[in-house]
This record gives sequence, C-alpha cells and structure tokens, in this order.
Amino acid sequence: MRLRPYVNETDFEILKNWISDERSHVLWCANRFNYPLESANVETELAFLAENNGETPFAAVSDEGTMVGFFSYSPSSEMNTGYLKFVIVAPEERGKGTAGEMLDLAVQYAFETAKADSVQLSVFTENPRARRCYEKTGFQEIKTDKDAFAYQDELWGRCRMRIDKSSRS
Repeated sequence: MRLRPYVNETDFEILKNWISDERSHVLWCANRFNYPLESANVETELAFLAENNGETPFAAVSDEGTMVGFFSYSPSSEMNTGYLKFVIVAPEERGKGTAGEMLDLAVQYAFETAKADSVQLSVFTENPRARRCYEKTGFQEIKTDKDAFAYQDELWGRCRMRIDKSSRS
C-alpha cells in the first residue's frame, strides 16, 4: 500500500460508493459533506479546508493500484501535532487490516514528513469498530465528551485520541 494525494476528479466516483446510508455518512464526516455525497460539494469543502487549515486529502492505494482508503491530514504548527479526519476504507477492505495499514502510513507521514510530535483524531463513541482500529494502531484516548453531537434523536459522544511520536520509536 502507498499514499498519494486524493484527486477529486478521478477518486470521487470510488469514494462515493463507500457510504451506504446516512448514519454511516454522519459517523464518517459529522455532516461536513452533503449526503448523499456530491462531487462538487466534496471538492469545495476539501478546498476550503486546504486553504484555511492547510489540510491535505490522501488516497490509500493497494499494491495493485486500486484506491482502498481515504483520509485528510491537517497540521497544527502551534502544538506541532497533526490531525487525521474523514478516515474511511472501502467496504470490501474492512476487517482485513487495510485501515490499520493506512493509519500506520498516515502516522508515518505525520512523524517523518510533516515532523509532527503527535497525531490526533476524533471518533464517535457510537463507532466502536473504528475506535478499536485506532487503538490497535496505537492511538490512546485523551478525552471523551459525552453528548457532543446530535444525530436525529440520538446524542453521540466524541472521543479524542492521540498517538505520540515517542511511543513509536
């Protein structure tokens, strides 16, 4: 597997098929993008995040050249940390270690290329499978905010997680 820049013109048609229902969509992006996904909206939002946060979207590509994952990386020079957002893998890749491999590459990018001291992400408490994947990669809970996000008639907790460069040495 390798990482490369996400290119909306060619990658969106693959990405849009990974979101099968509204609840999964919200678990993935907290409504940052429209549902169902629209190419122009994704492109506009990613451009906004790039301009305002220095955020870079990445595609994870299998050895055979197939896009199997997506995430966005945002640096924070104030805290010398990076933030992973919108982490997702193709449905057929779930449970095969693909997400863990992609996360390892994302963390490696943050520490070696971006020179971050830590990487953080957030996951909803209603997404225990994702949280277990993050923990397996080495992320640890910093704080969980109860009832931080409203979805329909539910209130979801938001768990903030971090991995430090010193823990990967």
